[in-house]
Amino acid sequence: MGIKVFAVDIDGTLTENGGGAVSLSALAKLRYLDKLGYSVIYVTGRSSIEAFVLAVFGGTTRLAVGENGGAITLAPQEHKLLASREKCMQGYEILKKSLDGVQEKPVFPRMTEVVMLRTFDIAEGQKILDEHGLSLYLNDSKYAFHINEKGVDKALGLKEALKILKAEPEETVAIGDSETDIKMFELCGHGIALGHADEHVKAKASHVVSGKEGVGLIEAIDHVALNYLGVKA
Repeated sequence: MGIKVFAVDIDGTLTENGGGAVSLSALAKLRYLDKLGYSVIYVTGRSSIEAFVLAVFGGTTRLAVGENGGAITLAPQEHKLLASREKCMQGYEILKKSLDGVQEKPVFPRMTEVVMLRTFDIAEGQKILDEHGLSLYLNDSKYAFHINEKGVDKALGLKEALKILKAEPEETVAIGDSETDIKMFELCGHGIALGHADEHVKAKASHVVSGKEGVGLIEAIDHVALNYLGVKA
């Protein structure tokens, strides 16, 4: 099957230098793909609203998957929620009482998850959630710790987004750099990890580029364009 969709992580993939600044060169590549008729959607641990706004101002497809797959934004006031923030808040309150350093991170409001500072032992936190019989899991996006419902991940959100786009996972290229992107790699026809990703993340990708952050995203797009699209992106 041909390629129709590019599913792109934001932090550490489209952004660079750890400060949230978008790589304009990489964004230009994504915008060009959109002009060629490919769907370019962000699949991120950030809020789906943030990602949707980036899509609007960046000139890419106006559909975004956020909150590690828990929320999809189709329009400013139109969201599809795949999880419950209330359940995640139960877990947060338990962690806060059980561990030192547990604190919410000041981020854009979330609809389906809880985002925390990376200030405690995530393995110990998961053990506590499990001991309380909560169907929740902790994951590390490298920029924050997230509490999500089990079964909710970037692959779940991306599947729903692809239904909206009338595209198949086999027609999708997933590009990312963190553990939260592994499920996307396993779902999609092509999974590309950036050069700074951890080794276990790279092991799950079908291709690994040497470049980091924005430069790596450009390299990933060029690799796909050269080998699968027959165009120079």
